[in-house]
Amino acid sequence: MNRRRFNVLSAAMLAGSCIGVHATAYALSLNDLSNAQASEGLKLALEKGAVAAVKSLGQANGFLGNEKVRIPLPGVLENASRLLRSLGQGARLDELIAAMNHAAESAVPLARDMLVGAVKSMNVQDAKKILAGGETSVTEFFAEKTRPALGVKFLPVVTKVTARVNLAEKYNQMAGKAAGLGLLKGDQVSIEQYVTAKSLDGLYLMIGEEEKKIRQDPVGSGSALLQKVFGALRP
Repeated sequence: MNRRRFNVLSAAMLAGSCIGVHATAYALSLNDLSNAQASEGLKLALEKGAVAAVKSLGQANGFLGNEKVRIPLPGVLENASRLLRSLGQGARLDELIAAMNHAAESAVPLARDMLVGAVKSMNVQDAKKILAGGETSVTEFFAEKTRPALGVKFLPVVTKVTARVNLAEKYNQMAGKAAGLGLLKGDQVSIEQYVTAKSLDGLYLMIGEEEKKIRQDPVGSGSALLQKVFGALRP
C-alpha cells in the first residue's frame, strides 16, 4: 500500500465515526485529505470557536444581553423573586442580576489562552472523541480539559468584581428578605461560586454554538482548510 493510499484511508477512518454520515460517504468525500489536514482542520475549528465565544461573552453585556447564557438568580432566590417583586424589591433584584452577569463578563477573557492551549495539546484520541461525539463533543472536550483549572482562575476575578459592586452584600440582603418571609432555609450558595460556575456553563455553551456554525457552514467560516475538512464531513 503506498503512502498516499494509506493517508486517504486513515483520514476516512478518523472522520467516519461522525454522527449522521455513513462511512462510505466519508471515504468518497475525503479522498483528497491527509491525516495532517484533517487534524489541523479540526484544531483550527476548535480554536476559532473558542476565541469567538470568549470575545462574544467577554464584552459589555456579553452575558446580560444573551438569553442563552444570561445568569439568573440562584434557584432559591429565583423561586422567591415573584413575591419579592410584588413587595417592591424588583429594582434590587434587577441590580443583583446585572451585577452577577457583569462579573461573569469580566472573568471570561481569562479563558482564552487556556482554551487555545487545550486545542494545541489535542491528541489523536481527543480528535476521535470529538468526531464521534456529535454536537456536544466540543463542549465536552473543553470542559474535560479546562473546567477545573478555569474555575480556579475565574473565582478570584469574580470575587474581586463582586466586592467592587457589593454583590455579596446585595445578595445577602435579598436572601435575608426571602428568609424573613420563610422562603429560604439553611445555608445558601456562595454567590461567588455560583457566578463562577454559571460563567463556565455559558462559555462552554457558546463554544458549542460556534462549532455548530462551522459544521453547518464551513464556507462561511472564511477558512479554506475548514471548508475543505468540514465540507467533506457533510453528507
